[in-house]
Amino acid sequence: MSGAPGRFGDGRRQRIGILGGSFNPAHAGHAHVALAALRALRLDQVWLMVSPGNPLKPSNGMAPFAERLASARGVAKDRRVIATDIERRLGSRFTHRTLSLLRRRFRRARFVLILGADNLTQLPRWHRWRDILDHTPLAVLPRPGYSRAALRGQAASLMAHRRQRASALLNSCWTAGAPWCFVPAAERVISATAIRAASARAATSPIG
Repeated sequence: MSGAPGRFGDGRRQRIGILGGSFNPAHAGHAHVALAALRALRLDQVWLMVSPGNPLKPSNGMAPFAERLASARGVAKDRRVIATDIERRLGSRFTHRTLSLLRRRFRRARFVLILGADNLTQLPRWHRWRDILDHTPLAVLPRPGYSRAALRGQAASLMAHRRQRASALLNSCWTAGAPWCFVPAAERVISATAIRAASARAATSPIG
């Protein structure tokens, strides 16, 4: 079973990276992160999990869900990278709950949560973030201007003794707290915020 995940799960025995986000819009940087994680972590798939509504982001300026899902599908060129609306179909908006539901429905799969360094910095603001770190392996990828601060931040300090090499992340055995790794990868200076700003400027520029 290797296609898009169904709401009620299946018996796939795979190593799956979860790259969640608003994808407002999705861009080449998301594809770069997904492919870097696939290689470094030796994953079978990466799911671009489009959020129905990030509790930490304002709804103002957020494109409709269908539009954001379509943009995620547009950057998922590799067959192992799958854009999915499963979080909406599960009726969840919090990462902790989503991961718990995925583990119940895909009991044979091994999940790893993929974050950019900017999200590792703000992880302590997430609902039940310590539970996420206890139960889900974490892979952090560099983001321009954030990586050093993230590796010195609260979440990284809490997990310092559980850090692994990327290639060994899903092979390690653990009972008290999930392992994590920092994935060495090229940094891409691109963001959804910059893309939206450029689109807004283009829309208001005089023609001619």
